[in-house]
Amino acid sequence: MTNALALAGFNLPAATGSIDAYIQAANRVPMLSEEEEKSLARRLRDEGDVEAARQLVTSHLRLVIAIARGYLGYGLPHADLIQEGNIGLMKAVKRYDPDRGVRLVSFAIHWIKAEMHEYILKNWRLVKVATTKAQRKLFFNLRSMKQGFNTLGPDEVQHIAKTLGVKPEEVMEMETRMTGQDIALEPGVDDDEDSYAPIAYLAADNSVEPSMILERQERDRMHTTGLMNALAGLDERSRDIVQRRWLVEDGEEAATLHELADEYGVSAERIRQIEAKAMQKMKAHLS
Repeated sequence: MTNALALAGFNLPAATGSIDAYIQAANRVPMLSEEEEKSLARRLRDEGDVEAARQLVTSHLRLVIAIARGYLGYGLPHADLIQEGNIGLMKAVKRYDPDRGVRLVSFAIHWIKAEMHEYILKNWRLVKVATTKAQRKLFFNLRSMKQGFNTLGPDEVQHIAKTLGVKPEEVMEMETRMTGQDIALEPGVDDDEDSYAPIAYLAADNSVEPSMILERQERDRMHTTGLMNALAGLDERSRDIVQRRWLVEDGEEAATLHELADEYGVSAERIRQIEAKAMQKMKAHLS
């Protein structure tokens, strides 16, 4: 959970080999008074003071930890949630304006939660469970609005749908997806030989096999060698026209017929004829 902070140069005051050690270290960082916070924020905003940014971030790590605890019910590692929250905290510190009369803690909550929400939606059960704003609201509120762990009843479905501004069908679908059991991709060690797991139905990607890789490399080499030999069989003018029309490097623009016509002192139609004859000759050589 410390990777983002380490990359930004924000070193914690104690060893962080485990989540418990990290939390203890973060909680030992003293909190800032309002005047200290404003002074540091102005130094960051006006002078780009990295040390001021470090103090603002580290003094609010406990806030990230507290918010992350509220999302543990989604089955994701606490450390990963904190990591994402720390990214949101750093974004908040970068954008914070001390002269707006709002404390950093209030401003940062939005950014911290936003990063955690994105992480949960991308990784929870590795399923994309919410795509619209209303579905996201449903996803993050359905657990707290349910009465116990039983299946939702018709009245409860109607109440949740009306409260969150979604269709009853969407509530039922989200309920089904959130309470569904995970299925192992590969068979377990205790499964018998006749059991089938989902991986058995997935098509294998043969393109990554060593033999296929070597075959592609040899085919590409032969194509390149053949192309060079075909170009070598052309006269100098024809070879130049083909190369500048069809074999330009990435980022370069191919020459137009009129540009080549002006350079060689002939008509654009003559350049087209030379090009067509050269391509026909190369095709015969390659075949």
